Amino acid sequence: MSKPFHLAWFLQGSSAQAWGEAWTGHIGSSWMQPELFLNMARSLERACFDYILLEDSSYVGESFGDSTEIYLKNAIAVPRQDPSVVAALMTQVTSRIGIVPTFGTYAYHPYLLARLVATLDQVSGGRIGWNAVTGSSDFAAMNFGMQGMPEHDLRYDMADEYMEVCRGLWGSWEPGALIADRKNGILVDHTKVHAVNYQGRFYSTRGPLNSGPAPQGQPVIAQAGGSPRGRKFAAAHADTIVVHAKGVEAMKAYRDDVHKHMKAQGRKPEDCKILFLINPILGETMEEAQERRKQRQAIAMEKIEERLAHFGKVTNIDFGQFDLDKPLPDHVTTNGHQANLEQFRKMANGRSIRETMASFNAVDLSIELVGTPDSVAARMGEVMQEVGGDGYLFSMPNVNRRTLAEIEDGLVPALQDRGLMRTAYEHKHFRDNLLAY
Repeated sequence: MSKPFHLAWFLQGSSAQAWGEAWTGHIGSSWMQPELFLNMARSLERACFDYILLEDSSYVGESFGDSTEIYLKNAIAVPRQDPSVVAALMTQVTSRIGIVPTFGTYAYHPYLLARLVATLDQVSGGRIGWNAVTGSSDFAAMNFGMQGMPEHDLRYDMADEYMEVCRGLWGSWEPGALIADRKNGILVDHTKVHAVNYQGRFYSTRGPLNSGPAPQGQPVIAQAGGSPRGRKFAAAHADTIVVHAKGVEAMKAYRDDVHKHMKAQGRKPEDCKILFLINPILGETMEEAQERRKQRQAIAMEKIEERLAHFGKVTNIDFGQFDLDKPLPDHVTTNGHQANLEQFRKMANGRSIRETMASFNAVDLSIELVGTPDSVAARMGEVMQEVGGDGYLFSMPNVNRRTLAEIEDGLVPALQDRGLMRTAYEHKHFRDNLLAY
């Protein structure tokens, strides 16, 4: 029998989810109040998910046709609220699920980031993670007074140092520093709070952190290292890695590669949970699921330019400059998400941009999952047993209440009946639940 695995959800930004699509109600006028996301947090906690990852970006896209029009018109990653605020609200309507906002190392001084995340960990009772990203867009960099993003691998060199600074700050309060001794009038033992006095190549800070200790010691670190340099960074720092690896063999190869890097860093592979992106299509019958798959493919074909605009946003490539009925020119490179571009080229295999994008992430991610809740649950178990672990990250293009209900009330019970996921949380803190098995 397969062992249980972990489940998480990739939320594509705190924004107007699925604008213009079916089953989204009045999202165009109600998105400012994050009730959908609060309902989502409650729903996924009832389903015993490990965490919700809040993806983010800090700019309005203009990579397609050198214009913001397609992004603003179609609500492509805009408007988008600050994830720290939405994450804080989500923690207040839940008690066990982990909440993982995204923060870019380019946008925060390490002291500010360490203080913000420690505060979130405090108000959540030890349930905060940080999706650590180095940034990819020159437009985002310009919003913070930079001329553009540093070179891809240099960003990770900077991020290695950034993590060292943050860890120093989170560790500036020893365990037991807070004693709250009312009899003697002592709140904090000053001998257990220390300056950091960090002076590095890229960053410096004095410390100690004035916000006090984080309940988990430090937050759970999430990462999405896809490039060779990104994998090394993730292997060094991440407690959980999210990845799109196409097919069982690629999933297993990725996991083996990251474990190799972890061992080289002196880390135990079991201390980092690798979750593979999935986008299941469910139906009460196999026929209904297949019909929904066809519908989703049809919608993807209708929205080729919108999807290229979104893809161009993360790769810094203006696909609007190319003939979409010809292959992507060989000379095109990126200082953005290199793994995404590499995967696009692999899938293209000589096909035109339009044909490639029609199938690229349209209806499946790491593996295709189409069927009844029970058949999909069975397939998830088979694949995870073959890959070796550790779980899946649901990456629906957008969120609506119907989708959430299908997962909570349909797929999750089928997984639980097969012993493939927990039926209750084992621990109080996020990291402990993540490492429970």
